[in-house]
Amino acid sequence: MLDLRFIRENPDAVRRAIQVKGTPLDLDEVLTLDRDLTALKQRVESLQAERNANAKLVPKASAEDRPALIQKGKDLGEELKGLEPALRAHEDQLRQLLLRVPQVPHADVPVGADDSENVELRREGTLPEFNFQPWDQVELLEKQGWADFERVARVSGSRSYLLKGDAALLEMAIQMFAMQFLAARGFTPLSTTALVRPETLVNSGHFPGDEESVYKMEGDELMLAGTAEVPVNSLYAGEQLSHEQLPLTFAAISGAFRREAGSAGRDVRGLIRVHEFRKVEQYVLCRADEQEGMQWFQTLLGNAEALLQALELPYRVIQNCTGDMGAGKVLMYDIETWVPSEEKYRETHSCSYLGDWQARRTGLRYRDEDGKLVYAHTLNNTGIATPRILVPFLENHQQADGTIRIPAALQPLMGGRAVIGQPVR
Repeated sequence: MLDLRFIRENPDAVRRAIQVKGTPLDLDEVLTLDRDLTALKQRVESLQAERNANAKLVPKASAEDRPALIQKGKDLGEELKGLEPALRAHEDQLRQLLLRVPQVPHADVPVGADDSENVELRREGTLPEFNFQPWDQVELLEKQGWADFERVARVSGSRSYLLKGDAALLEMAIQMFAMQFLAARGFTPLSTTALVRPETLVNSGHFPGDEESVYKMEGDELMLAGTAEVPVNSLYAGEQLSHEQLPLTFAAISGAFRREAGSAGRDVRGLIRVHEFRKVEQYVLCRADEQEGMQWFQTLLGNAEALLQALELPYRVIQNCTGDMGAGKVLMYDIETWVPSEEKYRETHSCSYLGDWQARRTGLRYRDEDGKLVYAHTLNNTGIATPRILVPFLENHQQADGTIRIPAALQPLMGGRAVIGQPVR
């Protein structure tokens, strides 16, 4: 949510943000409603002042004038009462519109309509060269007996997964590696729930707009979050922190659930795009300073890259264009990891800086060095998401006999083994 005063004073910048982010919103409607609400509030304040002044006259009035003054007070009270529904309706309508106003993107963000216009910044790592015909993720899992897509589909429907044996251990080892890695870099580990109240999804900015991708728990007024960002972002909702408490940095692991409506083709094959997964999320709450926020953005991005480098996976860094960065983002980069079977990079990480857009929704403020209450800034970035990361991991590290090489950094969490699986060729 943007500051209403900022919107009033910078309508052209906000209009441009609405345009380049493709947000279905008419800013003139917002500004008109704001003016109407202001006029309504002024009318209410004027009537309240008139009623108070009239009330002070009653005790001093003569017996002849007092009934008229009393009646006038009643009439003013009735008029005020009649304005209350309109006032509440205007306030509610304006808030709903303000929730849809996008954050103004950083000046360096490229303008584009969708992900086809994202900009590649750089490539890291060496693409594997195989002297044999490599298998894809599903072939590797099935030939090693590490997955059972057919049986789990009977239990949980399509886009479910079940890992067995070393693949299950590998998934947990990668999660633990990411948590330990981030903890060593000063991030507080959190293990959190995916069950959240609807307002937390408003606070994070997923609502309004992303309702179709969220699972709802009918009868419980709870929903299943698609990332630990959602519950962690609301942990301090409505609180007032001190500047000495900032920054707060978390590495939060949780289940994650997404309906993924509309996905099809290779995107839903194997482990690529499943409905339920596990994710380690980096989350930062810092002071309202863009320079500090941009430094944290680079820190989060660097952490994600260092994790991929430790896992010895080739990747590229993408700068998201305005049409592919989400309403609340000031700046957003994706990391895409190489998938040999598709001969393409696939998104595995996303790094976002949101300014005070989320904190205004959560009501999260802190007192700065001068004692002034200020809305904090927030950032988030994927640490690791499983099982998706297993797709490039298995395919890049496969060997000629069908076994999987384990990078040195991960071997301690895999019982010291450098290779998993049995020769199957």
